Amino acid sequence: MRLYIISLFTLLLNLSLYAQVDLGYQQPSADILKLVDTPLPPLMRMNDNGTTAVLLYRSQFKGIAELSQPELRLGGLRINPKKNIGSRVRFYNDIKILDITTGRKQSIDGMPADAQLAYLSWSPNQSKIAFINAAAEQVELYVYDLKANQLEHLANVALNANMGNPIIWLKDSKSLIAQVLPAKPDLIDKSMSVPTGPVISENDGKKAQNRTYQDLLKDKADEHNFEELAQSTLLKISLGESMAVSEWMPASIYRSMEPSPDGNYMLVTTVEKPFSYLVPYYRFPSKTAVYSSDGVHVKTILQVPLIEDLPKGFMAVRTGKRNIDWRDDKAATLTWVEALDGGDPAQEIEYRDALYEQAAPFTGEAHELLKVKNRFVGIDWGNEEFALAYDRWFNDRNTKTYFFNPSDPDAKSIIIADRNYQDRYSDPGEFVTEKSKFQTNVVALNDGKIYTIGDGYSDGGIYPFVDEHDLKNFETKRLYQASDKNKRERIISAIDVKEGKFLTRLESKSDYPNYYERNLYKKMSPKAITDFTNPFESLSKVQKEVISYKRDDGVDLSATLYLPADYDKSSGEKLPMILWAYPVEYKDKSSAGQVTSSENDFIYPSYGSVIFWVTKGYAVLDRTAFPIIGEEDAEPNDSFRKQLVANAKAAIDAVDDMGCIDRDRVGVGGHSYGAFMTANLLSHSDLFAAGIARSGAYNRTLTPFGFQREERSYWDDPEIYYNMSPFMHADKMKTPLLLIHGQADNNSGTYPMQSERYFNALKGLGATVRLVMLPKESHGYSARESVLHMLWEQEQWLDKYVKNREDVKEKDELRP
Repeated sequence: MRLYIISLFTLLLNLSLYAQVDLGYQQPSADILKLVDTPLPPLMRMNDNGTTAVLLYRSQFKGIAELSQPELRLGGLRINPKKNIGSRVRFYNDIKILDITTGRKQSIDGMPADAQLAYLSWSPNQSKIAFINAAAEQVELYVYDLKANQLEHLANVALNANMGNPIIWLKDSKSLIAQVLPAKPDLIDKSMSVPTGPVISENDGKKAQNRTYQDLLKDKADEHNFEELAQSTLLKISLGESMAVSEWMPASIYRSMEPSPDGNYMLVTTVEKPFSYLVPYYRFPSKTAVYSSDGVHVKTILQVPLIEDLPKGFMAVRTGKRNIDWRDDKAATLTWVEALDGGDPAQEIEYRDALYEQAAPFTGEAHELLKVKNRFVGIDWGNEEFALAYDRWFNDRNTKTYFFNPSDPDAKSIIIADRNYQDRYSDPGEFVTEKSKFQTNVVALNDGKIYTIGDGYSDGGIYPFVDEHDLKNFETKRLYQASDKNKRERIISAIDVKEGKFLTRLESKSDYPNYYERNLYKKMSPKAITDFTNPFESLSKVQKEVISYKRDDGVDLSATLYLPADYDKSSGEKLPMILWAYPVEYKDKSSAGQVTSSENDFIYPSYGSVIFWVTKGYAVLDRTAFPIIGEEDAEPNDSFRKQLVANAKAAIDAVDDMGCIDRDRVGVGGHSYGAFMTANLLSHSDLFAAGIARSGAYNRTLTPFGFQREERSYWDDPEIYYNMSPFMHADKMKTPLLLIHGQADNNSGTYPMQSERYFNALKGLGATVRLVMLPKESHGYSARESVLHMLWEQEQWLDKYVKNREDVKEKDELRP
């Protein structure tokens, strides 16, 4: 009889461990729930002269009902075919206008009920703002005239936002181009359609090494539906009393549009056929052409074939023209870049890319302006005599900044910055821009001087700065650097560089970020623009500090430590701890060891944060440095597992040395690559009591052509892929692991299957594991129901296996 009872107990125990759990959406404890549901202050977008700001109000989360609306996943897009807008767009629910001079906030009369607002943009002269509202059956256009305090609603124009922002201002600030559906889409219901044949793909021997993209086209029905939903007719909408709507260009799949600075031309890129089942729409064939302001074709600039077979490497690009754009300081001059190495990073060559220009009417010869040693990444135009270009090379993390004269191609360019782009301490900042006569952004020039705004990372803290650079001798003068040790400042932009007026943002641990106008030339306190109060008052007394420590190989590390408000460090009490991290690859130890966190950052508990648990009696170690370093010829991932464990041990040792924690009650967690990290740490160390892995990838053979910052394919180094895959080492898992994943994850490499297969492996090998699949959720979670349930799962898991670990041990010992 006793044997029967024991056997029955064992059976019930196994069922409780391994059976499906029928459970509705749950909510975390009251302390956490209150923080999650706290209303947020608005976001702010200020005009260029600092007189007016738009305040954008939003809810933190969608509802699961909204995520459950119809959705088609086509060519890398996710579309709501009922409304014709991206199904994952985050909306605002209200807009107010802030007069910065008086501080008065003004509502806009006539705003839609139950608003879902997006794609807000200022007109070129900033007299109006345009935005869309995703109504129940269609996407509608609204235009607000700030001076007249008048809102126009174009209810009879149903916009097509399936490819993104469907509206673009023309230069007169009196008219827009809008994308609309040419007809009601005639969609194929794949659940009811009868196949006409198999789906066949082939290759003619070319290497086509592509990442594991999701939401791709799968068959002819998908091709048809993609074309039906992506194509638009372009309308010209003239605003005002004599408002007129007319067709500007016929139906096509428009990928981008950009008016020339003078407004006389439009640069248009369209998606062409054939479509692909291997890559997203932005790698389908495309055509880029210039049209007149009346929509008349002027010249085809470029036709790009299907891009399925780039050379290997992150620095690989296609041949031919790319990065086609308007020169911001000229009326109508096109610029583009061409690879000089065939787009192949394996080629050894002095210069990788060349920059060219061609002025309207685009019939003359193109002129070469500049050659760069690495891969071209961008340019800031100044005037006819100077511009600044940037390049970058992944393999050695190098970036260069070139100062050159675009009017004299024979003049030698000057490299004014040559640095490791991961070296935050040496970052010179970004150049200040101002509006040109064409209302485009150009480098601000004042009496022969230009300016940069830098973040100001350093060993001593984060103190942003404004520097002045003399173009005659390239001497640099520091005009301003933050110095308040109790505040975190971020210099956002220049309002008036000649007057020394800059927009800045100040915050502290307990002071919500607010915007100010700071005058660099007047020794006075900055003038407040906003007065947002702290919505998370219960966290205002939480103890926070950035701690620094060393790894066993001497690498400097840091993390942000949170301790409960009422915790006494001298009490000797040992707290449970949750460590949260995300690995980052580096090519040198010095950059890896830099501190990029501030104790003065406002304590903001975002949905994915672990800061919530400081209210539940945990020590929380967040933004924990997890560098993976590969110097010289070594690649970071050559010693991935060893460095992971070394990072984790150093972090635990550092907090343990402070006397704050019970190192036997430490949990670890991470999202995406942080989830991958968590599974590896639990498999290859005994440092943790439990783990939480959200939306991760665990079998690297399912991402065979590279992942994260790994360029090598599986066939280049199968041992790396094997050693780094927690799935391959599931038999070593002895620590409780909570797996959470969105069922509609669209991130490259983190298919939901990754968590499902890993769970099955762990379950089959007898590990303590729980798999939570969140319906309708993508790589990040957006429904309130999903987020609250995720927090409930994490709370239950941490309390059971970390905070009360000894109780679990005792119960395990009592089991037969």
